[in-house]
Amino acid sequence: MKIFKLLAAFGISQLLFCASISYAQNDGAASVLERYGNLDVERTGPTIDAELAQKYYRRGNTYSNLERYEEAIAEYRKSISADPNSSDAIRNLANTYYFLEMYSEAKPLLARFINLQTSITAALIAAVSTLGELERIDGNYAGSIEYDLRAIELDPLNDSQVHIMANTYNNAGEPDKAISIYRTAIEIMPNNGFLDRSMGRILEQENRLEDALLAYESAAQKNPDSDFYTNLVESTRTRLNR
Repeated sequence: MKIFKLLAAFGISQLLFCASISYAQNDGAASVLERYGNLDVERTGPTIDAELAQKYYRRGNTYSNLERYEEAIAEYRKSISADPNSSDAIRNLANTYYFLEMYSEAKPLLARFINLQTSITAALIAAVSTLGELERIDGNYAGSIEYDLRAIELDPLNDSQVHIMANTYNNAGEPDKAISIYRTAIEIMPNNGFLDRSMGRILEQENRLEDALLAYESAAQKNPDSDFYTNLVESTRTRLNR
């Protein structure tokens, strides 16, 4: 289900599976690809060919439409080789690797796609969120936190992802990162008292009762009719006054 949500968010239903072009096997571009067929090859001189890149990108879409994913990967790589800034090809190559559960191959492409974006789109939001998740799964918390914080800013109505992120960090022994997640979310979603309460729980776990009390008081102020938050504030104050 997660894979298909990702693909939908990336716009694959419009871009990856709608191509139905015909093409020749040889297009006179062999010299370019022989020199620059490897994505890691350093390029020098006038090597960008946007038209050629678009041709290979469309071929990749056609192969993907036929579920011939290995051939689609080859075509997307050729497209990126012809134009290293071809964000559509980079995105679809990342999507294909993700779909095939080749996550280590997908991650650098997601990062590359993100770095090329100049505006906020559904594709960017999905890429940032997915890359943060993949880095968390790999235990690379120093790398994931950057993308997670950005994902919260890009998707300010999605409080579910906030709790998933924070719980992952806290359960992994990274409470400071969990607190950072909640602090960012509270700034983005200032009326959501449950975020304050959740941060207070971690602060209390870390024996930072004064900070926890401030979080609980904030939650109570945002939910003045809630007996739960009122009692939470009172019980925490009692503990501090013992």
